[in-house]
Amino acid sequence: MAFPSRDGSGALEKRGVLRSGNGPRSRVFLEPDVKIPWSLAAKSGKPNLMANEIVKEMIESGVHFGHRTSLWNPKMAPYIFGKKNQIHILDIRETLRGLLRAKKYLSQVAAGGSLILFVGTKRQAGEAVEEQSLRCGMPFVSERWLGGTLTNFRTIRSRLGRLEELEDLRTTDKINDYSKKMQSSLNREYRKMYRNLNGLRTMNRLPEVMFIVDPGKERNAVREAKRLGITTVALIDTDSDPSLIDLPIPGNDDGIRSVEMIMRELADAVIAGKGQTQVEASDAGAPAAQAAEAAPAEAQPTEAPAAEPADEPVAE
Repeated sequence: MAFPSRDGSGALEKRGVLRSGNGPRSRVFLEPDVKIPWSLAAKSGKPNLMANEIVKEMIESGVHFGHRTSLWNPKMAPYIFGKKNQIHILDIRETLRGLLRAKKYLSQVAAGGSLILFVGTKRQAGEAVEEQSLRCGMPFVSERWLGGTLTNFRTIRSRLGRLEELEDLRTTDKINDYSKKMQSSLNREYRKMYRNLNGLRTMNRLPEVMFIVDPGKERNAVREAKRLGITTVALIDTDSDPSLIDLPIPGNDDGIRSVEMIMRELADAVIAGKGQTQVEASDAGAPAAQAAEAAPAEAQPTEAPAAEPADEPVAE
């Protein structure tokens, strides 16, 4: 069986196939099965992959490239298609299946009004995580995961209050009332807190879901989420353990284009879920407004006409 290469000019030889069956199902099970938008047409006795736009974009972005075979985690075997030049090649069907499940789930969560925390502190992921999180209006961590961000959330909220105080000092020029040494200390404190906490400003409560880029690197974040029962969704490469993630998306977590593509798809799903909520709210309010307009005006009490005075008797 041939597999299209990144540039589409050649094929990757299938060697040492590790995938068996359809792979383990996610613990966040959304539906009996997800329809994969492609068909396998047999030509010359060899099935060819007819991918749609999203699959083509995955391949162009290099989502299917894994790590070196010497770094692999055996638990990722169901998601691996084969290997080429000592590099594991991920099964694009499993990647698409995981992405579709994740998009549907995140859309449902966003439609319910819950928060989704996006986490990706590695250099290749930080910019994409911040950009797409801001676009869909969700909290994020793109610089450094502070221990206790979830398990000690009350302290994190107090530190956010301190960040707002420092911003007020800077915007109102009250910081000029302090000595030069104190100003330098306050500015240094502000820059550090802004870098680590700015993405958490909108997280006024614990999230229902956390999306992670490379759960191996963000193991502390995964550990805190598991402790609090927060659902985890992750872009996971061949060197990580998928059993720690509720809904894994097998894919390249080291490529900038790969991370950008996955983050963009998930952000679109969140925006769609929020839009669905707004449409439902407007639809629910429309009948009430129409009923109010159609309601007949209340009958105004009418005053009884004054009785005419009786004729006085005429004296004879």
